[in-house]
Amino acid sequence: MVKVITYGTYDLLHYGHIRLLKRAKALGDYLIVGVTADDFDKTRGKINVQQSLMERLEAVRATGIADEIIIEEYEGQKIDDIRRYDIDIFTVGSDWVGKFDYLKEYCQVVYLDRTEGVSSSEIREQKRAQRLGLVGEAEFLNKVAAECDFVNGMHVCAAFSEKKEYIPQGLRTLAITTDDYSAFLDSVDAVYIRSYPDKHFEHIRRALQAGKHVLCESPITLCSSQCDELFALAEKQGCILMEAVKTAYSTAFSRLVLVAKGGRIGTIISVDATCTSLKDFGAGYYPAWNSICDWGPTAMLPIFQLMGTEYKSKQIATHLLDKDLRFDAFSKIDFVFENGVGSIKVGKGVKSEGELIVSGTKGYIYVPAPWWKTDYFEIRYENPAENKRYFYQLDGEGIRYELVAFLRAIDSGRNLRYIDRKISTAIADVIGDFYSGKDVVEIG
Repeated sequence: MVKVITYGTYDLLHYGHIRLLKRAKALGDYLIVGVTADDFDKTRGKINVQQSLMERLEAVRATGIADEIIIEEYEGQKIDDIRRYDIDIFTVGSDWVGKFDYLKEYCQVVYLDRTEGVSSSEIREQKRAQRLGLVGEAEFLNKVAAECDFVNGMHVCAAFSEKKEYIPQGLRTLAITTDDYSAFLDSVDAVYIRSYPDKHFEHIRRALQAGKHVLCESPITLCSSQCDELFALAEKQGCILMEAVKTAYSTAFSRLVLVAKGGRIGTIISVDATCTSLKDFGAGYYPAWNSICDWGPTAMLPIFQLMGTEYKSKQIATHLLDKDLRFDAFSKIDFVFENGVGSIKVGKGVKSEGELIVSGTKGYIYVPAPWWKTDYFEIRYENPAENKRYFYQLDGEGIRYELVAFLRAIDSGRNLRYIDRKISTAIADVIGDFYSGKDVVEIG
């Protein structure tokens, strides 16, 4: 029996895929099809795959051509698979000519002509690109615009600030730069908001009322009632409202959450997250993004994802540089849950080690600084010989993955939340308490 193996992403399965699979099957008696996993695709630069791994697996299975379907998950797996399955022929499309000649040491390599004029990339590009507008004054928006270049189907076309001269320099070459929010909304399909936190509610509300999809930097609002109001409005308008905490969209963090919830470290008892950065606040100048708004949502994310949002009590200890503006140079929040605790330390005027530690009854997960941009974490046990390290690709600080998730949600019409609505509301609730003084102790 002649065994044949081939690999592909098979996103938006089309006639070209099916023709290639049929020709691969004709080369032998038994065809094994390797479908690349989402994580492996990211390492190859394919971050804009439209369908999930399960959808792509099912599409290949539904053709009835493959005798066996496997998942390709890591670099070098092709050699392992050829040996494991005793493969006679490896085959792939002619656009890869020469790329896999190294496999000739292990089996015959055949490059099949592709079907001209059809590809998943072309199908994705044929969709009308979402016109994205950027809202705010932060230089960070330059990064967002740059990362959009890696996302098929999303085009940055406009920028808005309530004072036009505050639009970041790198965005001033866009077709539309304006301080007229109504005109701005008329020119876009979706908006990315990083205006001052106290402006988020109004900017999101008006965008949703205009039928625009919204990706907003966390916190979405400064109180939970406004957060609930906006999510309800998004549902009514049939719009996507997503929260932008780039850490939530990174592969390493997603896997960390799955590993922790899967019991690898036993029962989770404690989650401790630290996020700090030093800023110069000379001459009494305090920016609108204080420590609790700038770092708080990121630090609270692992606590609420791993421990839930139903904490029994909390205490916010804060060092305020300006009491009237509620500008904190440093804040520490301790949460008490029914079966555990969580703690965050955030600061823009105090420096500490930016690590994340998840403690369990069997071991703990350690993520080194800066944990919010990690591509690596460790599980550590009492016996160091049992420790395990995990490595994942991270490009563009996770911003491009965030944008891809936003675009997928728009295309599907479903809010594919990486951050649950309950967590968004819980974050807004904590920040609202900070501003109202509830559960707050001032220090220093």
